[in-house]
Amino acid sequence: MYESLFPSFLITFREAFEAALIVVIIVAYLRKSGKQSLIKYSLFGTVLAIGASLLFGVAIFLAYGELPELGEQLFEGLAALTATLVLTYMIFWMTKRAQTIRTELEQRVELAISRGQFFGIVTLAFIAVFREGLETVLFLTTLLTADTAGAIAGLLLASFVILALSWILMKGIYRLGIRRFFQVTSVLLIIFAAGLIGYGVHELIEAGETAGVQLGVLGQPAFNINPPLNPDGTYPLLHEKGALGSILAALVGYTGSPEWLRIIVYLAYWLIMSTYFIMNYSVTRKIKS
Repeated sequence: MYESLFPSFLITFREAFEAALIVVIIVAYLRKSGKQSLIKYSLFGTVLAIGASLLFGVAIFLAYGELPELGEQLFEGLAALTATLVLTYMIFWMTKRAQTIRTELEQRVELAISRGQFFGIVTLAFIAVFREGLETVLFLTTLLTADTAGAIAGLLLASFVILALSWILMKGIYRLGIRRFFQVTSVLLIIFAAGLIGYGVHELIEAGETAGVQLGVLGQPAFNINPPLNPDGTYPLLHEKGALGSILAALVGYTGSPEWLRIIVYLAYWLIMSTYFIMNYSVTRKIKS
């Protein structure tokens, strides 16, 4: 129980912080432009987006509960792979745009103000927050199905931290290095995404077996290092369902008996993402120097 708390906290914090950062930039620019009366429109769009995201999340969770075994396996596998794709795209996008996000947002706000489009302020805030809300729901789906209590606890904890941090940013107490923040969190999310893609492959392998489809050696465990159960029937600490093993499973995709296909996909993802990140970081350092 609660093995999904940290992954849920990390995902929610990363996504919610990005949304909060956008709203803070919009509000700060409105204040700087002497348009404080328009701030309520950005906050209105934010509240609408949060409500819509929550409704979307509840709908997905309820629909999942009605699926048969094969449907659940397919849903979890495809949801994990889709979340990995979206997460990977987001990492690529933010790596390139972290330095210019403030300027781009301020230009959009200024355009909406100059045209008298107060609805544009609402829409800008709504789209920014709702996009992050959809991504959060997508990423948390597999965590919620595996450990509902832990995932919800992580979500609530991250939400509280984001609210406090947003207030601090609004007051201008803390100057944030946006690019550095996204670099650090992107590394953490690459670690999580690698485990997520491995989990998705595992679920699809199980779905194939349920449907009578065999993958041969690719679907067979490469090894099994899970220790035997304790005499009282409980799982040992390092078992993939044990106290520590289950946490590692949620964080980095740890498993004591991974299939060959899962290992291949997991390592391939690590190779691609780590190469990209190192190359991008090297280019950034050269530009700054």
